[in-house]
Amino acid sequence: MSSETTGRTTVFFVDDHEDVRESVQRTLEDLDVEVACFDSADECVKALQSRRCDLLITDLRMPHMDGLELLRQAKAVCPLLPAIMVTGYGDVKVAVEAMRLGVVEFIEKPLSRRSLQSAVRSVLSHVSRNGHGAPVHALTDLERETLLMILQGRSNREIADIRRRSRRTVEDERRRIMQKLGAENLIDLVRIASAMGLPTSQ
Repeated sequence: MSSETTGRTTVFFVDDHEDVRESVQRTLEDLDVEVACFDSADECVKALQSRRCDLLITDLRMPHMDGLELLRQAKAVCPLLPAIMVTGYGDVKVAVEAMRLGVVEFIEKPLSRRSLQSAVRSVLSHVSRNGHGAPVHALTDLERETLLMILQGRSNREIADIRRRSRRTVEDERRRIMQKLGAENLIDLVRIASAMGLPTSQ
């Protein structure tokens, strides 16, 4: 019986490793959701054109079509489809682009049952992140300027050159920004800033 008939939430998961797909399917089925697994981004895009999907979970690094390109094509078919990205790379530029394409959660490798179920529950229940960390007005003017440059994907060296300050000063400022906003890493910082409505651009 299809999810359209049962009314159950449907989650699409894309990964090119069979053992990962099988493990994730078992983990998500414990949440009482319909799970459809795909071994390639191409197969997922085809399925999106004809099947219901409430949440897309994809690995970032895959052969032939990576997770970002999958998100671009998925967005063309389902503009409001939320997504979770699985990645082992803390690249702020990737995070910014992924969030533009509908990613609302990131899960770092290696995948754990608890982190996966927690992320899926969070997205499916539409948990608001606006209360995460301190408000942006807790930052100084200089810290806000630095934050905006971080969201543009600029490195510490680039920010130091633009601001005509030492690289160490910029690194210290970045740490203070993350502490004030309650961010544990760069991806977390981008997510929090986006929830606050700050502009993100490359």
